[in-house]
Amino acid sequence: MTNRIAFQGEPGAYSHEACLAARPDMDPMPCDSFEEVIEAVRSGIAAQAMLPIENTTYGRVADIHRLLPESGLHILDEAFVRVRISLLGLPGARIEDIKTVRAHLVLLPQSSEFLKLHGIRGVSAADSAGAAANLARSKAAEEGVLASALAAKIYGLDVLAEDVEDHGHNTTRFVIMGPEPDHTRRGDHGMITTFVFEVRNIPAALFKAMGGFATNGVNMTKLESYMVDGSFSATRFYADIEGHPDDRNVQLAMEELDYFTSSLDIIGVYPRDPARD
Repeated sequence: MTNRIAFQGEPGAYSHEACLAARPDMDPMPCDSFEEVIEAVRSGIAAQAMLPIENTTYGRVADIHRLLPESGLHILDEAFVRVRISLLGLPGARIEDIKTVRAHLVLLPQSSEFLKLHGIRGVSAADSAGAAANLARSKAAEEGVLASALAAKIYGLDVLAEDVEDHGHNTTRFVIMGPEPDHTRRGDHGMITTFVFEVRNIPAALFKAMGGFATNGVNMTKLESYMVDGSFSATRFYADIEGHPDDRNVQLAMEELDYFTSSLDIIGVYPRDPARD
């Protein structure tokens, strides 16, 4: 049986870092896209998938909410990774030597103050760890990369500056997914249930559906909407609540929700990570 955990990106990506932290006993497996990560688990090439959901600085990760319900996979755990951005350069390089840096588009604005202070121009790249690999091959002395310290170690680059992000709270939430659900566990810090639903086409359906959580004392930590198949009339909602489907108050809230929905699918029941606090 495979012991791989698939992630999107090159070795040294923050998703790779998340795999090492949350699943140190598994072998990280890089993939080119989120779709490939999901397919690796569905086909049995990998046992689990590490997928980023949201970041405290730039919000939710594009396409993930669309992919998760259609993946056929189930959330087993969540993991929070503090994104520490480092400036990487060739061995022996100095900060004052660097004229341009390459990084994933989302990292550049997160480090804008640092780049401005040092007069460095940012250039977007498809993948920060991939940019680190390219720098190691190109030997471009005046170029740097914004990436993880793990990427520096993997590709033989120097860390010229650490924690260059503008905000110290920069954290990404990941979910770990597998082919089979596990509703038997009870976490020491509580449980999270994640589900997606579409409301029926009746007046105030969403308002009425949400009422059951309030009246039954169920804390909803996330509620996000997104369009389905490019339609303005069909809206799907992604939600996280605190609790387990077997809890009586959660049962009552979900029964009321079901009455006002045209579809309702639970995609994960998993321990609440204390990093939420």
